[in-house]
Amino acid sequence: MNIEQARFNMVEQQIRPWNVTRPEVRQLFMTVRREDYVPPEMRALAFADIEIPLPCGQAMLRPPIEGRILEAIGTLKVDSVLEIGTGCGFFAALLAQNANHVHTVDIEPELVRLAHDNFTRNGVDNVTVHEGDASQGWHHNAPYDVIVLSGGLYTLPENLITQLKPNGCLFAFIGEPPVMEARVIHRHDKKPLQRHPLFETVVPMLRHGLHPSDFRF
Repeated sequence: MNIEQARFNMVEQQIRPWNVTRPEVRQLFMTVRREDYVPPEMRALAFADIEIPLPCGQAMLRPPIEGRILEAIGTLKVDSVLEIGTGCGFFAALLAQNANHVHTVDIEPELVRLAHDNFTRNGVDNVTVHEGDASQGWHHNAPYDVIVLSGGLYTLPENLITQLKPNGCLFAFIGEPPVMEARVIHRHDKKPLQRHPLFETVVPMLRHGLHPSDFRF
C-alpha cells in the first residue's frame, strides 16, 4: 500500500466531501499519522471510511466525522482543550496541533495506557491522559476553551457547559441509537448559548452518561 497516496485519498475523497472546507483542517490529517494510532492488526484499514474497533468495545471515529468536528470547532490556537473519550489518542493528537495543552479523559485503563503509549511513541508532548469518568464533566483543569465529547451522551449535563470559558465551544453527540445528533454549542459572555445541529450519526456511548429519566427536579 502506498501510504501517502492512501492518506491523500482519505482527505480528498472522504473528508473534503463532508463539507470540510478549511484547508488547515484537511492539512491536520496529512500531518498527524493516523496509521500510527490504529491497532497494529488494523493498520491496513487506517484510512478506510469505517469505525476501526478498539479495545473495551470502543472504536475510532470515521475520518469524515473527525474532519467535521474540527471544522465545527475551528482551528484557532487555543490554550486548553478537554476531550472526553480518549480511545487510541488519534483525535487528541489532532486537537493538540492547535492547542497549548489537551487534557483527554477515558474511563478504561487499557485505553489510557494505549493512548499514552501512542503519544510517547509519536512525540506528542502537549497531551495529558487522565483515567476517570468525565461523562458529567472534568473540573480538575477547567475552564476550557474547547470541549469535545468523542462518544455519545443521552443528554448534555449542565456541568459541561459551565466548564467552558466565555467564547468557548463544545462538540457533542447527543441522543441514542439508532439516531444521534452531532451538535456544536458556543458559549458567549452575557449572551444565550448558541446551539447548532450539524448532522445525524451513531457512535459508541460514553459509559455512565445520564439518561433523561435519571434527572430529578
